[in-house]
Amino acid sequence: MSDLFVAAGGGGDPLGTLIAARTVTAAPERALIATYAWERPEVDPTHGPLGEEHFTGLVRDAGGAPAFTPGTRARRPAGSTLPALARDLPARLLLLDPTRGLHGLAGQIGAAAAATGGRIRIVDIGGDILTHGDEPGLCSPFGDALTLAACHLTGIPTTVHVAGPGLDGEVDERSLLGRLTGCRPLTPGTAAVSAAGRALAWHPSEASALWAAAVLGVRGTVRSVQHTLELTESSPGLYPLPLADAIGHNPVARALLDEQPATLREAADVSHRLTGIHGLAPEHARAPRQDRPTGGIAFLDRDTAVKALHEAADGAGHVTLRFAARTLGLDWTDIPALRRLLGCDAPLLPLP
Repeated sequence: MSDLFVAAGGGGDPLGTLIAARTVTAAPERALIATYAWERPEVDPTHGPLGEEHFTGLVRDAGGAPAFTPGTRARRPAGSTLPALARDLPARLLLLDPTRGLHGLAGQIGAAAAATGGRIRIVDIGGDILTHGDEPGLCSPFGDALTLAACHLTGIPTTVHVAGPGLDGEVDERSLLGRLTGCRPLTPGTAAVSAAGRALAWHPSEASALWAAAVLGVRGTVRSVQHTLELTESSPGLYPLPLADAIGHNPVARALLDEQPATLREAADVSHRLTGIHGLAPEHARAPRQDRPTGGIAFLDRDTAVKALHEAADGAGHVTLRFAARTLGLDWTDIPALRRLLGCDAPLLPLP
């Protein structure tokens, strides 16, 4: 018997979800992680979420769910980091396909959980799954709310785990800690972070990288693409709470359960009505980019790069690798080469 871990928001959440899985279960077998293929525009220009028809090379796993292998490929023009995560994470990655609507999603999650004989554990990196819908920094509430509602509809015992409160920059840490009062946090060990190390070395995730860095002891100000964040003594925490409590905080999840929209578009309309944010709208926000160096990173020297990052970081002690790549006019696929240039083998880049 094994639990089904659900990466609540897609994107880089499978990395943090693996760290959480290594923290809350002692089972030695590979974690079973279900995730959306819903990624940043620089990874997937179609904006997602991607369904089963957008991939080749999927295989069948628990409950007949489509699963990723290193040989899986996204059909162009779509893009996805999930095949590479299937290669580099010690986990089985299942595709959650929300294009079939709320009840279709609940059916997928329920079948996978029933096939493994375990409970469901939702993992959200940053904590916007506990949104009240009116926070000024909120930008992506829909996927998390859809996850909560779908897991409730399965009828399977479910726990929600909030990792690194505030680290996604959407709901501030103080507000989240107030909503997590009474939840006794777990703290991952360094071995849990090491299990995700190969993927953290190249993936553009920021929230999962911030949480991993906090677990490893990093504290202080960090500059990410959209935010300046503070890593505190609360940042490494993994906070468990009952599913009903999480739904009680999330007005979109409650409305989805009340109205039970038939299609994904109708469900996104519910989010738009309540928060002003339509979960299926393209992400337009972009951070300023420098001109790409002639010849790319091969013609970028370390001193020039460090100077540019110091200026852009505005006093922060660390920056995310995604921020560093953006600032230097590089693509996210340049992150491994940028790490080598700067001599960085940690989840975040320290600015000396």
